Amino acid sequence: MTGAEVEASKGYAAIVLAAGAGRRFGGGKLLAPWRGAPLVQGALGAALATLSDPVVVVTGTDASTVGEACREAARRLGGEGRLRLVHAADHAEGMGASLRTGVAALPSGLRGVFVFLGDMPDIPTEVFAPLVAAVEAGAPAAAPDFGGRRGHPVLFSAVLLPDLARASGDAGAREALARLGDRVARIACAHPGVLFDVDRPEDLGDAPRG
Repeated sequence: MTGAEVEASKGYAAIVLAAGAGRRFGGGKLLAPWRGAPLVQGALGAALATLSDPVVVVTGTDASTVGEACREAARRLGGEGRLRLVHAADHAEGMGASLRTGVAALPSGLRGVFVFLGDMPDIPTEVFAPLVAAVEAGAPAAAPDFGGRRGHPVLFSAVLLPDLARASGDAGAREALARLGDRVARIACAHPGVLFDVDRPEDLGDAPRG
């Protein structure tokens, strides 16, 4: 980010949802090797690149090992001071429980929060500044768009935090986004990493390049 973009990023936090069991993967998904590091490092590295403070990682299944992988990655990436690990005791409920736990760990006075998925390791950093600009311009939420499909991460303005704090089931933030409809700012992105996620071991090959 440029100096101006760094200044604009102040007041934002990030949540990385890393609590899932990865059943379709066969377990241990977030610790699986991807490009020489645990898979979860991809999402965490992207979240740290937003310069958000704090970066809240929500753990669930494999909490201790996922947490240690995140601590080690944050140390390597120079973001240890911004990392906050929280455990979603009710993570088996689904993504909504993880999101509630992450929102509860946020400080007050934020302008917005990025929500990352722990199994999406190839998010391009160039999308972050346009997302912030869209929210600063008044959008209640902003997300990257690749080929007409909404991707991740989603940046939610602070006005939506109460909605995220009530998330339930496995829908996560989808219900809040559905209610917003076309008020979600869609930021065109040329990198398919905003759509790439890992569900099964065969997905661990290199993501398609933009």
